[in-house]
Amino acid sequence: MTRKSQSLNIAVLTVSDSRSLEDDSSGATLAELLEGAGHRLADRRLVRDDIYAIRAEVSRWIADPGIDCILATGGTGITGRDGTPEAVVPLLDKTIEGFGELFRHLSYEEIGTSSLQSRALSGVANRTFIFVLPGSRNACRTAWTRIIAAQLDSGTHPCNLTMLMPRLAE
Repeated sequence: MTRKSQSLNIAVLTVSDSRSLEDDSSGATLAELLEGAGHRLADRRLVRDDIYAIRAEVSRWIADPGIDCILATGGTGITGRDGTPEAVVPLLDKTIEGFGELFRHLSYEEIGTSSLQSRALSGVANRTFIFVLPGSRNACRTAWTRIIAAQLDSGTHPCNLTMLMPRLAE
């Protein structure tokens, strides 16, 4: 049985104090990759490294029934200004622990032990999938091409996240 691929509405959030939308290569890469996979860029924003600004934007998208997935990039390191995980985790209904573990494993292949500095994570909030990624363009590309794209493709077997979407409200 062949399933028709499902197009999702995906929002992209860049967290940065030093970039603008015009020079945001990570957010632009994610937008390009998701559209190339047949999904729709529902919204794209940039907010400063501030837990409450991040939480406000993510909360707005979580509350929007037209947003299926949020890709956030930036603020996942361990410096004083890196607060994206702290902003997002309280909003999650469930975490997807395997995403961060798998991402760090794949990153290790590319950047060695520096991968331990990543606090990439994923979860679900109000029927919306959320992926929190490092701010580097390469990390975003790795996360999308090696994990997220397949999980947001309804044709991926034996299972994928999109097939769970109707059951997220149970």
